[in-house]
Amino acid sequence: MIAAIIQARLGSKRFPNKILKKINNKETVLDYIVDRIGKSKKIDKIIIATTKNKIDDKIERHLKKKKILFFRGSENNVLSRYYFCSKKFKVNLIIRITSDCPLVDPKVIDKMIDTFQKKKLDYLANTAPIKKPMWPDGSDIEIFSYQALEKAFRLCKNKFYREHVTFFFWKRKKKYFKIDQYENKYDWSNFRYTLDYSEDLKVIKFIVNKLAKEKVFGYTSKIVNILKQNPNIRKKNSKYFFGIGWGKK
Repeated sequence: MIAAIIQARLGSKRFPNKILKKINNKETVLDYIVDRIGKSKKIDKIIIATTKNKIDDKIERHLKKKKILFFRGSENNVLSRYYFCSKKFKVNLIIRITSDCPLVDPKVIDKMIDTFQKKKLDYLANTAPIKKPMWPDGSDIEIFSYQALEKAFRLCKNKFYREHVTFFFWKRKKKYFKIDQYENKYDWSNFRYTLDYSEDLKVIKFIVNKLAKEKVFGYTSKIVNILKQNPNIRKKNSKYFFGIGWGKK
């Protein structure tokens, strides 16, 4: 079974409660990302992996209302959260998405799944820092097998690596894992539509509104073109652009 597991929590220090902010007139950020991933032709289930913290009871209530699958685990040991979530739902292939990437591209997900399976990999990412990523910050997708996740869960003792889930894969690639990076023929690495700060939400809302007005879905190339054509919007969160970032989310 192939599942997208989206890690989400409300306790972000940079932008608290960001995933339950409205992204348009109808949907929250979390609803929107679930809808976009739902356009994938290869994903069987979408699961939200949140924490056991009291603050995230609100996420649970929201997901129950929306009838979206969820799992609650450790806040800081996100590797264990993914492991026990995958184990509970009997997931064979995990698509890791963070909730600060509401504009993730389902077509890229499907192409990456094909590449993962064709090359018989343990881990594949489009923005993980194996080498310079060519994708926008906010388009992050990681794929790994349950067997690889279980191995990482058993072998990884480093607290920092466990917090960041997949660091162990590309830090120990030569010894334990067959990994690869999904490349892009264009260098879009200087575009940002991840959601870390309130300014980011303004940029994302502009993109979402633009897509709605044009009545198009908005795959990665379209989103990049919108930002190219609207430099003033692109500047709104430019002070936060540090390249691809890695956090608990």
